[in-house]
Amino acid sequence: MSACQPGKGRASLVGAGPGAADLLTLRAAKALASADVVLFDALIDPAVLDMAPEHARRIDVGKRCGRHAMQQSAINKLIVREALTGAHVVRLKGGDPFVFGRGGEELDSLRAAGVPVEVIPGVTAACAAAASLQIPLTHRDVARSVHFVTGHGSDGTVPAHDWAGLVGAGGTIAAYMAGRTLSVVVSRLMEAGMAGSTQAVAVENASRSGERRVFGTLAALPALLAEAGYTGPTLVLIGAVVGLAVEAAVVEHLAA
Repeated sequence: MSACQPGKGRASLVGAGPGAADLLTLRAAKALASADVVLFDALIDPAVLDMAPEHARRIDVGKRCGRHAMQQSAINKLIVREALTGAHVVRLKGGDPFVFGRGGEELDSLRAAGVPVEVIPGVTAACAAAASLQIPLTHRDVARSVHFVTGHGSDGTVPAHDWAGLVGAGGTIAAYMAGRTLSVVVSRLMEAGMAGSTQAVAVENASRSGERRVFGTLAALPALLAEAGYTGPTLVLIGAVVGLAVEAAVVEHLAA
């Protein structure tokens, strides 16, 4: 058991990846192995939490069904408070701490309190979903850029993105937390000029054993997603690269 020394603590903002324990980085596993306190998000694989020492306190601060078990401001204060007791605090965050993970807010609080902090990146959901489906997020023939956007703002509505700019860029769009707001996201994109025939795929629980996916055109995907009844974390990939996965699946089927 590590000995906590008041005023000598530190914090690690650790990306736990999209869910699968074997997608955790070696550096993340090393940080967990030395943790005294672990503050973890919802849906973190128990196998990941098991990487922390037995003595480490585990505190669930995750978000479920649109509600936080703890407000972000309270999480920020808790990380600082625990670190100032001398503990090594690991803030275990789904995906990557700095991709729609509010890691920047936690970093600001730790810096303001003078707490030494490190940031350990994690595999973000868009990369995990694309890898699972063998969809290249960028491809020099069809997509020279990729854009990460959120489909769900802090107030529960779709943020006011530069939809025309996204459509004009012509790259791949990865819409996080877009399961419940997909119809609005699609409307905004089509109003900005994106063709309804653009290929898209919604992926629920990317990298987990319960991963599901549904392919469709941009115009048809909201209805297909509603029919599928997805309730888990859902990411939507939109763009010509999705068509490459569809073509590959057809070829694989014909070769079987």
